[in-house]
Parts: sequence; structure tokens; C-alpha cells
Amino acid sequence: MTSALLKSPHLPRLNAPKRHRLPNGLMIVAEQMPVEAVNLSLWLNVGSAVESNEINGMAHFLEHMVFKGTAKLQSGEFERLIEERGAVTNAATSQDYTHFYITTAPKDFAELAPFQLDVVLNPSIPDEAFERERLVVLEEIRRSDDNPRRRTYLRSMELAFEQLPYRRPVLGPTANIEQLTTQQMRDFHGRWYQPQSVTAVAVGNLPVEELIEIVAQSCESALGHSAPTHRPWEEVNPSASLPLPLEGLQFQSETPYTEVVRQELSDRTLTQARLIMVWRVPGALQLEETYGFDVLASILGQGRTSRLVQDLREDRGLVTSIFASNMTYLHQGLFYISAQLPVENVPVVEQAILDHLKALQTSIQPGEIARVRAQVANRFIFGNETPSDRASLYGYYQSVLGDLAPALHYPHCVQSLEVADLQATAQAYLSPEAYGVLVVRPE
Repeated sequence: MTSALLKSPHLPRLNAPKRHRLPNGLMIVAEQMPVEAVNLSLWLNVGSAVESNEINGMAHFLEHMVFKGTAKLQSGEFERLIEERGAVTNAATSQDYTHFYITTAPKDFAELAPFQLDVVLNPSIPDEAFERERLVVLEEIRRSDDNPRRRTYLRSMELAFEQLPYRRPVLGPTANIEQLTTQQMRDFHGRWYQPQSVTAVAVGNLPVEELIEIVAQSCESALGHSAPTHRPWEEVNPSASLPLPLEGLQFQSETPYTEVVRQELSDRTLTQARLIMVWRVPGALQLEETYGFDVLASILGQGRTSRLVQDLREDRGLVTSIFASNMTYLHQGLFYISAQLPVENVPVVEQAILDHLKALQTSIQPGEIARVRAQVANRFIFGNETPSDRASLYGYYQSVLGDLAPALHYPHCVQSLEVADLQATAQAYLSPEAYGVLVVRPE
């Protein structure tokens, strides 16, 4: 097993995670934190993006089935053991990852951690439980389809991505879920849920060496290996820190729009229109290029003093709400502006957004950057307050990018951006003449 303490001249003092790789490839990230809890998060760089169109929805369905028993645990026993000790557990699936976690009292961690590793690495996926859970997943899809906000988001993803699997819903379509088999799911789990694709993050009030030892022994127990009594803690080889390659899969980021691509829909459940505008921008694989979009999104549409909110909602009353965000997927990013507004205001609001983008390319005030810098610094601190906060931060970056440094250096990277950097980013990617636009009108 190998280990390294991440060091940097810009590393915030409140973070001191260590990384350790097991011989089987599983990466452990551990940190002691003086809070009377321990969070164990298991992150896999496996989400809906690795699915073929025919099995779209499998990763999310599997997330459900992980809790339906193993050779050692009957269905429901894991949750019972967790709840008896006052611990909590949950899971989530996205396009680029799947995430399972438990939060326990430190005294219970050694007992509960092996169960977490067992359910994730060794689910039985029994036929009877599969059929029952299929109905649960189908109901979740129906609820999603009945949600106007969710429907609008899915339509915008289909507009934004022509080829990349991010255009598909994580839950998958009903027809797929109805036809999936237990053997398909077992094959999917066997291919993707390997130790090399798992990042286990343990953060809480136990010594780092003890956290690592518990996770290592839990993994070896789940995989049927005995744990040695002594482990040398050696430095991680950076070249060995990358996540498991998604073998056989080819992802090509999509080129920016060259013209305005417009789609208009109607939705009888709406009382106001929805306006979505998107620009294709770099994703997490080009991480350094994404920081500018985070700042621009904040200047444009995050907070009451941001440009779009102040102008279109507060001053002119043209929208009920408006928001800008930089959505960073692994292989592609989206600069995303969403507004809720009276349908008659759609043309003037769309033009006003374009006018703000033009102004952004030539005029950014120092006070705006100062506001964003303060927000970034404080959000980083506020997002490090609990073991689960830190475990999520470390798990996402280590699992998706194979590196913790970008997570810890994020405030410095954002705060080092100058006006010229932001204007160049806006000029290069946020063209007022080429973008995708979705308008959903009430019937």
C-alpha cells in the first residue's frame, strides 16, 4: 500500500488529506477531523455516461440494487445495522460517477465500514428483489417526468449535446428499465465495479492510520483476502493515481455552436415560460479553462447584485427568476442561463442577456471580481465544515480526475484570475451570435 500527504504553498491549512493505494488498485483518501463523526464515502468513476443507449439507466438502477443483500447480508440488513447505531447512509448516481456513503460515530466505524464495502463490491442482485425495485425505479422516472423543472432541464440537455451521453437522462427511459435483466446488471457490475475504479474516502475523528487500516481491512474482507498485520506507508506514485480508464469508450467533446440553434416547446402545466440559453465550453478534463466560467457565471447571474438578477428581475421586473451557472462534466462543460418569466417577455429578455454578454467581454469592474473572490473563499471554508463535506470534495476530484490538488487549490486558482483573463474567456466561448436556446411556453 502507498501513501502521500498532499502539499502545496497554496494548500489551505484546514485540509490535510492523505492518499493510499491498495495493491488491488483501490484508492483510499483519509483525514482526521475533530468532529465526533466519521464519513466513509465510496466513489466510483462510473455513471450513466458509460452506458450504451440500450441499457441507459443501468447505473442508477444498480445503485438501488446494491442495498438488496450480499452473500453475508440479507436484503435490508445493511440498513438495519446502520440505523441501530444511529448512523445514516445514502447514495447518488450522476453522469460521471456513482457515490455511496455512511456517516457513523467514531466508535462504530470499524464495525460498520466492512458492511459498506461488502454491499458495494458484492451485491447479490437477486431476481425477486430486482423485480420489486424495478417498480420503484419506474415510479421515480414517472415523478421526474411529471416535474416541469426536470422536464425542461432534460430538454435543454438534448439541445446542448448532440452526441455525448450527457444528453440522456441518468434515470434512463421507461422502456429500457422495463427490459433490463438481472444478468445484464450483474455483468455491468462485474465490469465496472472493480477496486481500481473505487475511491474510498474516510474523514472523521480517528487517527489517519486507523482510518486507512479499517478501510483496507474492510476491502480485503469484502474481496475475500486476509489483511497483513503491518503496512509500510510509502509515497504514492503520481503516475499511478489516475482513475480506471473507461476501456473501449470514446468520448469526443462537441465543438462550440457556430450559429443560433433554437428549439421551442409548449407545456400545459406551466403558468410562465422558461428560457434556457447554453454555450458549449471546456469540461473537467480541461480544468484550468473552467475557472473563468465559474467567475463569469457568478458575475452574471448568482446573487441579488449580479448583473442579470439586478437588471432583469430587480430593476425592470422582466423575469420571476434568473440564474447563470457553469456546469462542468468530465468531457464537456455548459455555460447555462435559465430564466422563468412571462411569455411575452421572452424576446426582450433573450436580447438583454446577449447585451450583457457583449458588455461582459469588454467591461468587468474590479468590485465584481472582489465580490466573487470573497464568495469563493468563504464557500470553500463553509464547504469544509463536516466530515461529509470534505469526503464529498475529496471523493469527487479523486474519482473523476484522479487528483486532489485541483480541489484544494480551487480558491487560489479562481482568485488569481484578472479582468483580462475573464474577458478573453468570454470572447472565446460566449458568443452572442452562436448559442443554443430553448423556450418552453405555457399552452
